[in-house]
Amino acid sequence: MYVCCRTYIHVDAPYIWITSAWIAHAALEKSGAFANPIEGRNMNYVATKDKAKLYVKDWGVGQPVILLHGWPLSSDSWDDQAMAIADSGYRAIAYDRRGFGRSSQPWTGYDYDTLSDDLAAVIEHTGAKDAIIVGFSMGGGEVARYMSRHGGKSVAKAALISSIVPFRLKTGDNPLGTDQEAFDKTALAINEDRAKFFTDFFHKFFGVGTLGHLVSTELLENMRNVAMQASLKATLECLKSFSSTDFRGDLAYFKVPTLIIHGTEDKTVPIEASARLAAKGIVQSTLIEYEGAPHGLFATQKDRLTQDLLDFIRK
Repeated sequence: MYVCCRTYIHVDAPYIWITSAWIAHAALEKSGAFANPIEGRNMNYVATKDKAKLYVKDWGVGQPVILLHGWPLSSDSWDDQAMAIADSGYRAIAYDRRGFGRSSQPWTGYDYDTLSDDLAAVIEHTGAKDAIIVGFSMGGGEVARYMSRHGGKSVAKAALISSIVPFRLKTGDNPLGTDQEAFDKTALAINEDRAKFFTDFFHKFFGVGTLGHLVSTELLENMRNVAMQASLKATLECLKSFSSTDFRGDLAYFKVPTLIIHGTEDKTVPIEASARLAAKGIVQSTLIEYEGAPHGLFATQKDRLTQDLLDFIRK
């Protein structure tokens, strides 16, 4: 601790004030007493290589579990699971994807190569070792691309929850995918009235009206509000990325135990075109199907999902 005082130096022109506190601060900074705020474990932001800033939550101590959220949400969607993970003696790390939540909103970088580089930046700056990386929905693509593009560095296990992997788009060699026309209609609806689109979208996301009201009206409203925090550019570009990126070639790079969880009544990402195919392509995978469950498992089946994740983490 030092005492701040002012030293005044008079020259012929205006006064120049040199504050001894500045000198002391510079000396401390040079000595390494102040950690780089981007690299500090308890700081809220991580900088990517293209200078985007990612908002990061870092809760608890122990083996790290990195949680990647879905489209069009933020890391807050993982709060229930993150709390349980941290309370169970692990380190829960969750961050807002670029363009979403409290992260910065750059104009570019919404392709999966860049998004997997963002995950690499979070792993590097948090010092996560032997991490378990968990991707929900769109986040499953970041897990898959990280395994191939970054060789699964520092990853001990992986999990895909309601994931879009391996390939969402219907093509000649992917007949179970979704027609491009459906994604085009989604983009058009977002451009016309984003708030209205998300109101309808989250009813399907959580199975409201088909499986009963599994979540509260307040939760639905909150999800829409979180979605509206994202930039329009990020929302549309990520829609394009997760609907058109082919991850089938990435599956062979999963060299670690991998848990796959998916609801059989998921109307957002149908299980037959995603989880069941991913399970066939990932050698060390275990598929758990939630009978009758929709897409938003972190809320609709939160207790079961939390327990299945903890069981997998502890193995």
